[in-house]
Amino acid sequence: MTTEQTQGQRSAEAGADGRAVLEVTGLDVHYGPRRQRRRALHDVSLSVAPGETVGIIGETGSGKSTFARTVLGLVRASAGRIVIGGEDVGAYGSRQWRRLRRRGVVQYVFQDPLRSLDPDLTVEESLIEPLLIQGVARQEAADRARTFLARVQLSEELLDRLPGELSGGQRQRVAVARALVTEPKLVILDEPVSALDSANRVQILQILKDLRAAGVALVFISHDLGSVAGVADRIAVLYQGELVEVGAARDVITDPRHVYTRLLVGSAPTLRSASADRAERDRLRALLHA
Repeated sequence: MTTEQTQGQRSAEAGADGRAVLEVTGLDVHYGPRRQRRRALHDVSLSVAPGETVGIIGETGSGKSTFARTVLGLVRASAGRIVIGGEDVGAYGSRQWRRLRRRGVVQYVFQDPLRSLDPDLTVEESLIEPLLIQGVARQEAADRARTFLARVQLSEELLDRLPGELSGGQRQRVAVARALVTEPKLVILDEPVSALDSANRVQILQILKDLRAAGVALVFISHDLGSVAGVADRIAVLYQGELVEVGAARDVITDPRHVYTRLLVGSAPTLRSASADRAERDRLRALLHA
């Protein structure tokens, strides 16, 4: 592990100040049979505190989605420890994971909301379903559905519509509302704005800022450093399955330490003050692959 990686890991462990909603330590993940195993994550440690937004940045194949799926119990870790809301979930079986998900402690927002919204359920039915599973009375569930729909700036007129009758931005906000309706401690968002136009992107990012202010812990996964920089308290950079840098968002943007982070910052079109010219980006790529 390099000095820069060590500095990043120290920041990762210090960020939650002992009150972590999510605590990941020494996480390894491999895919494939033993003789053809491919490493997806190696020695990843990261924590997220209540009301904190941590952005996870990296190119396709860096391990971002694998990290999310492993935290959610959808991929089995090869090594390491995962603690969510004080519960060590590393050894949980399918039954224990179902109980944890039904309690709504942690929720996941997909890049494509059509993957998380049943096309045959109305918006109202989608919103109340996780509450009914928890045993909430139908009328209370319906009232909460309206409350959380308003929190994502959508009208009650949409409650009777199917997902296919909504715009992409509306579907994504419904997916966020569905994730929030159980009042989770932690929400993981995988590329939540990458498929949206600029107007809807701004609306979703503002909703995330409001959630942070309300005390919800957020993990915002994206390849778009510009979007993450606007909402994250800290940024974690994944490269080839390793966490190479973690720090306060402002520090990572204005004073990146790792070569890969410098390349990401220099290539971000929305970070014009930090953007590097083509020659500088080529130089950084050469250093990265040296």
